[in-house]
Amino acid sequence: MSTYSDEIASLEGVCKDAGSPWAAISPESAARMRVQNRFRTGLEIAQFTADILRRDMAEYDADSSLYTQSLGCWHGFIGQQKVISIKKHFGSTRKKYLYLSGWMVAALRSDFGPLPDQSMHEKTTVPELIEELYNFLRQADARELGGLFRQLDAARAAGDKAKQEAVLQQVDRFETHIVPIIADIDAGFGNAEATYLLAKKMIEAGACCLQIENQVSDEKQCGHQDGKVTVPHADFLAKINACRYAFLELGIDNGVIVARTDSLGAGLTKQIAVTHRPGDLGDQYNSYLDCEVILPEQMRNGDVVLNRDGKLLRPKRLPSNLFQFRPDSGEDRCVLDCITFLQNGADLIWIETEKPHIGQIGGMLRRVREVIPNAKLVYNNSPSFNWTLSFRQQVFDAWVKAGKEVSAYDRDELMDARYDDTALGREADEKIRTFQVDAAREAGIFHHLITLPTYHTAALSTDNLAKEYFGDQAMLGYVAGVQRQEIRQGIACVKHQNMSGSDIGDDHKEYFAGEAALKAAGKDNTMNQFG
Repeated sequence: MSTYSDEIASLEGVCKDAGSPWAAISPESAARMRVQNRFRTGLEIAQFTADILRRDMAEYDADSSLYTQSLGCWHGFIGQQKVISIKKHFGSTRKKYLYLSGWMVAALRSDFGPLPDQSMHEKTTVPELIEELYNFLRQADARELGGLFRQLDAARAAGDKAKQEAVLQQVDRFETHIVPIIADIDAGFGNAEATYLLAKKMIEAGACCLQIENQVSDEKQCGHQDGKVTVPHADFLAKINACRYAFLELGIDNGVIVARTDSLGAGLTKQIAVTHRPGDLGDQYNSYLDCEVILPEQMRNGDVVLNRDGKLLRPKRLPSNLFQFRPDSGEDRCVLDCITFLQNGADLIWIETEKPHIGQIGGMLRRVREVIPNAKLVYNNSPSFNWTLSFRQQVFDAWVKAGKEVSAYDRDELMDARYDDTALGREADEKIRTFQVDAAREAGIFHHLITLPTYHTAALSTDNLAKEYFGDQAMLGYVAGVQRQEIRQGIACVKHQNMSGSDIGDDHKEYFAGEAALKAAGKDNTMNQFG
């Protein structure tokens, strides 16, 4: 990658040729604009972030402590602020991504208004949000670099050579806010061709990683709701192929596909799989159907009947025309799904579970790794789980098994605040705190995400502000609860004009019009009150 000085030198040759009509153009100003806008297309972003994700996958294979994380973001501003915060607190964005949640797109971004997570929203909303997220991240680059350029100008004006050199090094070593996005394509929004067309749009917007689930597209449900219906493997593999073809067509040869199985909580299928011989993939899928053995004379009009080992089996068929799996087959079906997906084009697997239990997740992953040793999981640290209650009950059960005294605790009431500062409550909280590192080590989880955390944080912070501002605290509710905290915690948004791009605009005005520029950042700008 060229340095800032290299960019200036290359532009000097363009702008300063003898007789050039571009004499009014400053090569350094143009170089600044180039540096501030390193990524010019979504495909450049997709390739850059795919390289990051592949590197991180390889590093996790060598050391399971090097897992990755993300938070779901439903707006470009939310994603931008998350990455700015990461850089502020940790100095780097390494191993930290964004997650684009289909749930939040449905609930917050549809023209129909709030919708359940059932793929009823406009499919184009997903690539539009990817593009929006990356526009905000690119603006974060421009904003931070603009601040460095203003420091450089101040150092020059003061004749401070050491400061100039230090700032130039910061510019050349600048770490972008552009990070990988794991983007939810739900169940593909239709047939394989529809999946391919949407995948292309998402990749062109910048997505390096597509997450797709094995539910029936027109029956899709949130992974933590009832009524989920899966499809035979052949149908789902066609959609994995569609995503891979989209990546390859667009030149992102190392794009990443996350294949999610909902089989653990999905007790229904819409189709009986095609099978040609005993033990093939279709036969394995059908083997989990809840069937009864019948004789030929017991067949009823319209019955669907399977022939297995010389016996006639009648799958249980519901009034909805769906077929039912055996209730004890979920984990076995998940294991078969994961092996099949990884053997047929997926890079990572996602098992949607009903609770955050390392033993359950790790048990399935170990079975998968008997066939695919480097199998890696993406896992949803879901807000649909009651984490407090789940882990307190896990600790309670472990104590009972170990013979520890539990008479002070009511297992059914462990969510009660009276248990917060107890030995059991503290042990449960510690298990929650270490869940990600423990699961990365013991359950093969390469990537931990929370699907919709910023949905909840927006609701919580708005509730707190409304309670104070419209109550007795009035304006103090905003000042003490928001603005004062922004100032003291160094939240960049306290200078909201700067965050919205006002200073970037001023820079451009000066480039374009010189001393005639009418800039916003003068002495009367009230943002100066924040220093």
